[in-house]
Amino acid sequence: MSMTSVSVSHEALTPFVARLFMAQGLPEHDAASVAQCLVLANLRGVDTHGVYRAPAYLDRLRAGLVAREPALSARRVAHSAIHVDGGNGMGAVVGSYAMGEGIALARETGIALVSVKRSGHYGMAAWYVMKALEAGFIAMAFTNASPALPPWGGRAPMLGTSPLAVAVPAGTEHPFVLDMAMSVLARGNVYIAAERGEAIPEGLALDASGRPTTDPDDILAGGTMLPFGGVKGAALSLLMDIFGGVLSGAAFAGEVGNPHRDLAREQNVGHLFLVFRPDLFIPLEEFRERMDHLVRTLKRQPRADGFDEILMPGERESRMQAKREREGVPLPREVAEKLRAEGEAAGVPAPF
Repeated sequence: MSMTSVSVSHEALTPFVARLFMAQGLPEHDAASVAQCLVLANLRGVDTHGVYRAPAYLDRLRAGLVAREPALSARRVAHSAIHVDGGNGMGAVVGSYAMGEGIALARETGIALVSVKRSGHYGMAAWYVMKALEAGFIAMAFTNASPALPPWGGRAPMLGTSPLAVAVPAGTEHPFVLDMAMSVLARGNVYIAAERGEAIPEGLALDASGRPTTDPDDILAGGTMLPFGGVKGAALSLLMDIFGGVLSGAAFAGEVGNPHRDLAREQNVGHLFLVFRPDLFIPLEEFRERMDHLVRTLKRQPRADGFDEILMPGERESRMQAKREREGVPLPREVAEKLRAEGEAAGVPAPF
C-alpha cells in the first residue's frame, strides 16, 4: 500500500459498492449490476469509469434525478429489432437489461438490434459487449453522451466523448475487445485533474475562447476537449449521436444531460446494441480457427522500435484484470476517502 493509494480486493469492493446503492433505494439486483460495472472498470485499469464515479451516481439518486426502480420496457419493432425505454434508470441497469434482451433475441433470430432511450451514464462500454462475448456472440455498443467535444471546425462542446465498444470471440487466442472514446483523453481524467489541481497534456483541449489549454478548469468553465484524429474522431462522435440519440428518440444535438453538473433533469442518454452469432456465414469452428489465425499472424509481425510485443485490443486490460484480481484494486486516497464517507453515512463499513 502506497501513501497515495489504498488496496482492496475486488471481492470486498464489489459488495461494498452494491450496498451503497442499496442504501439509496436500488433493488439488490440492480445495485449489484452497477457495482459490477464499476469494479470491473477498475480491475481492467479503466479507473476513470470505476468506483470513482460512485459518489456522482449516488448524488443523482439522492437528488431524485434517477428512477430507483425504473419501468423498463422492451418493444419488439421488427423481426430482429427491439426498442427499449429505460425509464430514466441508471445507465448500468438500463444497459444491462437492453443487452440481455439483445442476447436473447440473437439466440432466436441470429442477429439483434436494440435501440435504447432514457438511459444514463453507463460506465465502461466494454462491460456490455463482454456480456455478449461470454454468451458466444459478436457485439457492438454505441452510445451518445453529454457535450464534451466540438464539431469539426467548432470551439464549443456539442458532441459527446461517446465510447464505441466491440467484442469478437476467438478460439484459443485472445478475443478482440475494443473500447474507445472519441477523445484522446477520457473526460473522467479532466475531472480528476481538476480535483487534484493538475494540468492535462498539451493539444487535447480548448478554453472557452477557442485557445489551446492544459488547465482542466478552463475546460469545465465553457471550454472543450478535442476529438482523437481530428476530423475523423469528430465525424465518429457525430455518428455516435446519430446512432445513440437521433435513432432511439433519446436526447441528442448537445441536449444529453451531464451526470456531474446537470442536477435538475434526467440525462436521457441513448444507446444502440448490435448482437449477432459468429457462425451466420461460416461454421463456428471455422470462424474460431480463422480468428486464431488472424491473432497469431498479427502477433508474429515485425515490431517497431520500443515495442516488445503486439497485443490484441483488450489484451492489456485483461492482463491488468488478472493482476488486480491477484493483488487488489488500488484506490487513490481521495477516492477511498469519499467512498468511506459514503459508507459511514449509509451505515456500510468500508473494507479499506
